[in-house]
Amino acid sequence: MTTFKPRETLTEQVARHIENLIAFGQLRSGERIYESAMAKQMDVSHGSIREGLLLLEKRHLVQNVPRKGAFVTPLDEYFVRSLYEVLQLYLTHTGRKLVRQWQTADMDKLESLYQRMKGCHDNNDLLAFLELGIEYTQASLAYADNYFIISAIEDLWPSAKRCAFVAFQRGGNRVLEDNLAHVRESIGAIKDRDEERLAAILAGYAEQQCQQVLDAIDSASATA
Repeated sequence: MTTFKPRETLTEQVARHIENLIAFGQLRSGERIYESAMAKQMDVSHGSIREGLLLLEKRHLVQNVPRKGAFVTPLDEYFVRSLYEVLQLYLTHTGRKLVRQWQTADMDKLESLYQRMKGCHDNNDLLAFLELGIEYTQASLAYADNYFIISAIEDLWPSAKRCAFVAFQRGGNRVLEDNLAHVRESIGAIKDRDEERLAAILAGYAEQQCQQVLDAIDSASATA
């Protein structure tokens, strides 16, 4: 008889649950995360919560402060600008490699993801749209061929999802349409093997969504 092996460790499952609570605004910027309450809520040990929080610290969603506890990383202007600046740098670097080396199967996958995103947009399925947007970006890393870049981007995904949700909450359908337009334009540049056009599209998109997130944060602060 084979032994059952879960796809994710308990620590990863705990981290994923808390990650989603943060990404979708159920745990707010700067809020303290109480290990005891979280352990009771999830029916797991304090140690599992602690390990999950350490993993989320690596992913930039949590700050573990000695003798004070764990807090949701503040979503402020410095954090948001830093995130989009580094994402643009990494994705432009890997995007240039994709432009030079893509094969038919790569383009088929990108086109398929675009169509699925369009379907989510038409059905107003925000959460699925967000997940597909990240899957699209991951697919575009096919030729990154750099351990450190791939590892760094994987740790940035949760913050990217968190910021995208903040932007979508405020901008609604317009922000979804901006994302679809970005994907469509980037596929066109990749198909044409036009590195400079793709770099410009990525830069414009990073600047646009960064500003959308900052506007959402300012709006929330004004009404608090």
